[in-house]
Amino acid sequence: MTETIRIRPLTAEAFAPFGDVLDTSGVPDKMINAGLCGRYHDRAKLDFADGRAGISLFHAELRSLPLILDLVERHPDGSQAFLPMSLDPFLVIVAPDQNGQPGQPMAFETAPGQGVNYHRGTWHGVLTPLTAPGLFAVVDRIGPGANLEEHRYTRKILIDR
Repeated sequence: MTETIRIRPLTAEAFAPFGDVLDTSGVPDKMINAGLCGRYHDRAKLDFADGRAGISLFHAELRSLPLILDLVERHPDGSQAFLPMSLDPFLVIVAPDQNGQPGQPMAFETAPGQGVNYHRGTWHGVLTPLTAPGLFAVVDRIGPGANLEEHRYTRKILIDR
């Protein structure tokens, strides 16, 4: 039997247990550059153990819906922020932790211009752009040791609208 997870819009409230939504909602915290630029200040909680923050670029393969969810991962030693380098939405899949294993998955679609920051240790799906170019700036932990745990699902889970 196939379990289907319905995609919902990404909101700060729904995503709060898993991380931060990165966007320019609300009023800028302050105006800078002679009043020509709004600064939306300190939008994500970066959290790293035994390492430092680094910025990398990811160029991910496009995916299509419906999507079979077979793998989630987490990073116990650091948060991980994904900032799309285009205004195209992408799919965000998360699951709560249940005694060291992922619980029931949830799927969100970002609005144009939104990014996410996964809290340290949050189970999440792989980077899933739905349209080209699939290019992201990623802020995450650079440091020693393994910072990746993977979980492969044995049941069939379908993600769709």
